[in-house]
Amino acid sequence: MAAPGRRRRWKKRTRTRLRSWGAVAAFAAVVWVALNWSTVWPVLLAVLAVAVLGGGGWALLRAHRRAVGQDRAWRAQEEARARELSMAEVDALSWQEFETYVAELCRRDGCTKVVVSGRSGDLGADVVGYLADGRKLVVQCKKYAPHRSVSSQDMQKFVGTARLEHGADVAVFVTTCRTFTKAALGLAQRQDIVALHRDLLGSWVRGAHLETLIPLSGSGGGARRRPSA
Repeated sequence: MAAPGRRRRWKKRTRTRLRSWGAVAAFAAVVWVALNWSTVWPVLLAVLAVAVLGGGGWALLRAHRRAVGQDRAWRAQEEARARELSMAEVDALSWQEFETYVAELCRRDGCTKVVVSGRSGDLGADVVGYLADGRKLVVQCKKYAPHRSVSSQDMQKFVGTARLEHGADVAVFVTTCRTFTKAALGLAQRQDIVALHRDLLGSWVRGAHLETLIPLSGSGGGARRRPSA
């Protein structure tokens, strides 16, 4: 087995030889380029042009992506700010007025035979009506402070009555608070309840059609049927 000192000397000689060969190769390349300059310079110029154009294009693409990202973020912030401004009037409503307001939104979006219960003990059916295609719509309205969350118990009560008691094809739980608890949202998704929190309600208030909001939380299915006479 070679001694450590001999191995170090061998590695040093190898590095020296590699540097020497590299210098010779570089010198040969320079000489070759000098002798063939008339042939080489157009190729070098083309390579340089491609590199410059490619680098410039990449820089422009990155700048474009950054600008698009910033624009999207700004638009999202403006949309959120506009929703909050539109929700200020909703926050000032009483719970009875809120139910009436939700009924008006349903009528605005083409729902027919819209009725507001306006009383306690309505078994979760604060607003009842029919979508334009005949599906029965049942809406539970909860006028909560923005910082609150809809609990699993709230959702359980609505799940237990929306279809069994009221025959809903589309069951909507709409609230002025920002969130549903994880358990409440999971239950809504499993039971096909459309859960509209504050942001989605803000979009509805600002003109988004109810039909476009239904698929956003729960599939909102329900077979088409004609409203009863």
